Amino acid sequence: KYFSASILVTLVWHFRGKTKSKLNMAAILTQPLRTGVKSLARIVTIPRRYLTAKEVKSLADSAVKACDHSYSPYSKFRVGAALLTDDGQTITGTNVENASYGLTICAERTALVKAVSEGHKKFKGIAICCLDLQEGVSSPCGACRQFMAEFGQFPVYLVGKNEGEVKITSVDDLLPDAFRPEHL
Repeated sequence: KYFSASILVTLVWHFRGKTKSKLNMAAILTQPLRTGVKSLARIVTIPRRYLTAKEVKSLADSAVKACDHSYSPYSKFRVGAALLTDDGQTITGTNVENASYGLTICAERTALVKAVSEGHKKFKGIAICCLDLQEGVSSPCGACRQFMAEFGQFPVYLVGKNEGEVKITSVDDLLPDAFRPEHL
C-alpha cells in the first residue's frame, strides 16, 4: 500500500515590491495567478509514493547483491544500487572505478544509465547499499543526486550493513531546489 505525505516548502510572493515568505505544506508551480498581488504562485500538494515492505526488501536485497560486482580496486568501497522501474522491473548497478579517478562511475548512475539504455525513464524508487561501512548508511554523492533529479521525484532507500537497517528519504530531500529539465 502507498502512503502519501507533503513536502514543506517556503512560499514566496512579491507584494508592493517587498518580498515576503510564509511556510506552507505546499509546492510552488511556476505559473503565477494574477489576483491584485504582483505575483502569487499557485500551490498544490505533492504526494509521495512509498514502496511496500515487500518491494523495499526485494530492492534492498538486489542492491546488496549488486555490491558483489563492484570494481573498486582503489577505494575498496563497494556500492550497489537497485532501481525499480514504473513497470516493475529491477535494474541494478554498481560502482566502477578507474585509475584516472575522475572517470569513476557510481552505482546509482550505473543503474540509471543501464535503465535508460533499456528504455526506462520513470522510476518507483532506488535502493543504495555500501557493505564496507562499519555502521550506518551511505548517502549518494552530489553528482548522483543531480543525476537522479533528472528523472523526477521518487523514494530513495539507503540500506545499511545490518539486517533491516534502511533510511528512507527522497530525491527532493537529498537535493532540494534541484536543477531540472523544466528549468531549461
